Amino acid sequence: MSGADANGTAGTGERVLVTGAQGQLGGEVVAELGRRGVACRGVDVGDFDLADPQAVAAAVAAYRPTAVVHCAAYTAVDRAEDEPEACAAVNVRGTENVASAAAAVGAKVLYVSTDYVFGGEGTTPFATGDARDPRSVYGRTKAEGEDAVRRILPDRHFVVRTSWVVGPLGRSNFVKTMLRLSKEREEVGVVADQVGSPTYAPDLAVLLCDMAATERFGTYHATNEGFCSWADLAEAAFALAGRPTRVRRLRTEEYPTKAVRPRNSRLSKDSLDAAGFRRLPDWRDALRRYLAAHPEG
Repeated sequence: MSGADANGTAGTGERVLVTGAQGQLGGEVVAELGRRGVACRGVDVGDFDLADPQAVAAAVAAYRPTAVVHCAAYTAVDRAEDEPEACAAVNVRGTENVASAAAAVGAKVLYVSTDYVFGGEGTTPFATGDARDPRSVYGRTKAEGEDAVRRILPDRHFVVRTSWVVGPLGRSNFVKTMLRLSKEREEVGVVADQVGSPTYAPDLAVLLCDMAATERFGTYHATNEGFCSWADLAEAAFALAGRPTRVRRLRTEEYPTKAVRPRNSRLSKDSLDAAGFRRLPDWRDALRRYLAAHPEG
């Protein structure tokens, strides 16, 4: 729905602009808003350059949204180590531009952030107020994006940190990759000492749309309930898909990557409880629904 309008029928007066509308999360937000009869416009890279403040300001001023759900991001975690300026152009300057344009028309902003803003050590779930210590270019730029939203819209923002997003939209995700590999290999090596929570994009989209209809501003963590390792997730996906592929459980050191991955991606959802938002379903339930509807991921 890049550049497309959906006319609302609910009579709420809400008008929501969704960036990154062709991605796996942004596309789900646009679809969920449509189901609710909320007027929305989904935009993506073909509509304007996030790093161009004039272009962003013009697009936002033309639509005059009441809320902006900012899903667009540079998410190529390893490539970002070689392209820090390109990553910052989207995640920092692009976010500054979106927040400034939203402020100019009186709109609230929901900024989707990441577990990568934390150091990723230990085993305790990170709370929203815990000290950030990003270890990668991607994590640093997303933390700076958080700071920009808070600075520009101090009283009208949501920062929603999530992790391990999977869903049917977008080019690829971990589950899609595992199911593809299961057709080619009898065994797949998967890291088993990085622990977090998968997040099913349609479930997260429901929560983001719930938030957009309120003024319960602040910082939140939102993932599906329960914790697992990447190896656990792969095994669960193979079992549900009926694939005989075995998982060889690896240590992080056995699967080196350019960007540092957090070993601890656990996020506390206490902030959702305190604000009266409903937690997302258990990740196993989400994975069952995902693969029932999309057997190939």
